[in-house]
Amino acid sequence: MTMPRNKRLTGTRQARRFAIVALFICLAALSTFAQRRERLVDSWKPTHYDVDLTFNDQLTEIEARTDISVEVLAQALTKVDLDFGEMAIDSVLVSGTATKFERTPEMLNVMLASAAKRGDKLKVTVNYHGHPKDGLIFAKDADGKIAATGDNWPNRVHYWIPTLDHPSAKATVTFTVSAPQRYQVVANGKFITLTGNAATSHWKFEEAKPIPPYCIIVAVNEGAIINSPDHATTNLLYNVPQRDGNYAPKGFSPAAPALAFFSQTVAPYPYEKLALIIGATQFGGMENSSAIVFPSGLFSGRTNDKMSARFDVPKRLEEVVAHEIAHQWFGDSVTESTWADLWLSEGFATYFAGLFVEHYDGEDAFREYMRNAAQRYFVYEKQTNTPIHDTATTNLMKLLNANNYEKGAWVLHMLRSQLGDEAFFRGLRDYYNAHASANASTEDLRSALEKSSGKNLKAFFARWVYGTGHPRYQVLWEVSADRTALKVTVNQLQDSEAFLDPLPIEITVDGEKVRRTIYPKSKEATLTIPLKGKLTSTELDLNDTLLKEIVKN
Repeated sequence: MTMPRNKRLTGTRQARRFAIVALFICLAALSTFAQRRERLVDSWKPTHYDVDLTFNDQLTEIEARTDISVEVLAQALTKVDLDFGEMAIDSVLVSGTATKFERTPEMLNVMLASAAKRGDKLKVTVNYHGHPKDGLIFAKDADGKIAATGDNWPNRVHYWIPTLDHPSAKATVTFTVSAPQRYQVVANGKFITLTGNAATSHWKFEEAKPIPPYCIIVAVNEGAIINSPDHATTNLLYNVPQRDGNYAPKGFSPAAPALAFFSQTVAPYPYEKLALIIGATQFGGMENSSAIVFPSGLFSGRTNDKMSARFDVPKRLEEVVAHEIAHQWFGDSVTESTWADLWLSEGFATYFAGLFVEHYDGEDAFREYMRNAAQRYFVYEKQTNTPIHDTATTNLMKLLNANNYEKGAWVLHMLRSQLGDEAFFRGLRDYYNAHASANASTEDLRSALEKSSGKNLKAFFARWVYGTGHPRYQVLWEVSADRTALKVTVNQLQDSEAFLDPLPIEITVDGEKVRRTIYPKSKEATLTIPLKGKLTSTELDLNDTLLKEIVKN
C-alpha cells in the first residue's frame, strides 16, 4: 500500500531506549500482545470464504450470503466469534442448520448446538443485507458514475464480509457477484464464468491461494476493461474509468516489466492474474491480491511531476505501480504475522520499488530514491521516535508511517550492503519460499538471512528494528604534522545508544582511491591511515550504505 502524503508525518510517541540486546529480542515476541491487543488464531481458523453478493440497480445496497469454512483448533469450541459490522442479518446457519447468534459491537458470535472438537470442519453461513458502514465503498468514479470498490486495510473487510479480520487469518475466497448488466466486475483470483440475461449479469471469480482478509476485493463499475498485450508473466488487465481508457496502457506501462523483474528476482508471480483498477481507495494504492486499486486521480497531471526516462510517465507512477506489484510477493503472499511486523510488507514494497528503479533507471536514480526516503524518515523521527517493530500503537492507521516504509526499506538496503548481493537475495528467496501463501515474522526474516550469510544478525536487528533512531555522525579528519598519517575520528551525536555498523571511508591519495572500514565499538571510533602521498579528498560512506546524518563540524 502507498500512503497518502498527508499521513506520512502523523502521530507522536515517546522514544524508547535500547535495552540489552539478547533480552530485548527474547522479550519482543512475548510482548507483541501485551500492549496492543490483536486477534489470535487460536480457537478456530477460516480456510475458505464463499461470498455471494447481489447489488441493487442504484449500487447503494447489497444482499449477501457468505459461507465460511472453519477448522476447529481448540479442544472444545462452543462459538465461532466472527468480526462483523452493523449490516442487518437475515439468518445464520451452521452446516445448513439455523443456529442462535449474538451481536456485540463489530462482532457476531455464532453459537454451536454442541461443542466442536479440534480438527472438526464446520461451515458457517451468514445471510445479510444493507449498506456497509465501511470497507465496501460506494462512490462516483472519475466519469461521475456510481461504483463500488473494496478498500479494507487494515481491518475493515468485516464491515461487509463476516471474517476473522486479522492478517494471520489467511484463507482462499470465491466471489459470485450479481449486478445490473451495465456494470463490469473484477475480484480476487481467476475469472471463472459470466452468465445472466439482459438485465443482470452473474460473475464468478476464484482465488485459490490463501490471502489476508485486508486484501479481499471486489470492484463493480461502468469503467473500461483493457487487456494488456503482455501476458508473459500473468494475465494482466486494467479496469479504469472511461476517461482514462486511452492513457491506461501508457500510465501502467511499468507493470509488465515490474512483474517480470520481481518474478526473476524473488519467485514466480503467485496469483492467477493481475488487475490494475482505478477506484475508490483512501490510500495512494492498495495491494489487494491479484487486483490492485489506485485512487481516481492517479493519472491526473501535477505541476511538479518528474518524468521517468525509461517509461516516459511521471516517476511517481513508476514508483507506485512497482510498489503495489511488489506487495503481491511481500504482504499478500508472505503476510506479516502481527501488525508489529508490518515493515515486512511496507518496507519490502518500498525497497523493491527502489530496486525496480535501480534496474530500469540506473544507479543515480536509485540513490536519489533512497536519499529521498531517508529524508522522509528523518522528518518523521523528529516527531515520533518509536521502533519499527511497534507493539504499542493502537491506532493501526498510524502504523502507515516512515518507520515501516522508508526506514524499513533502508534496513533492507543496509543488510544488502553488509551481506553482499549474493547472500542477501538468496536469503530473501529462501524467506519467501518458506512462507509463501502463509505468514512470517521479523525473526523469520532474520533467521533466513543468517542462514544465507553465515552471520549473526541479532545485534543488527535489535538496534535497527527493535530499537529506535539512527546515527548522527560527526567526522574529524586530522593529518599529522609530518603529513604521513591521517587520523579519522567518528563521534555519534544521537541521544540513543551507539550504532555499531561498519563505516566505509574513502580517501584520495595522489589521485588513487584508498578504501578502509571503521568498526565502531562505542560512540567514538578512530582509525589511523598511513599516507604515502598527497591527500586530496575524504569521504564517509560515499556509496550511501547506511541510514545516517552527517553533522558538519
